[in-house]
Amino acid sequence: MSQYLLSVYYVEGEETPTADEIEVIYADVDTLNKKMMDRGTWVFGGGLHTPENATVVRAEGGEILTTDGPFPEAKEQIGGFWVIEAKDLDEALDWAGQATVACRGPVEVRPFQDEEGA
Repeated sequence: MSQYLLSVYYVEGEETPTADEIEVIYADVDTLNKKMMDRGTWVFGGGLHTPENATVVRAEGGEILTTDGPFPEAKEQIGGFWVIEAKDLDEALDWAGQATVACRGPVEVRPFQDEEGA
């Protein structure tokens, strides 16, 4: 089994769901989480606050600097994620398809690098 990161994107400028729509999204994501857990796929997951709540930390000139907000200037920022175990990319893509329906946002699938000696 390999581990994959399913990243859910917050897309800047898209219409914000209503409170009722958000309740349905949360319920759908909870249902998907339970399905992943029941199948032994789910490793970890969580939603994130919006990008303006981020703090970026970097080393520059021998000092540690912090700045508010996301580092990249982009319309899409990570809004949540799952770490899953899947037998292959096809299985990970199937879970991502279910995830994009549940959370109503784009989902990127990316495998973790294999650990040397594992």
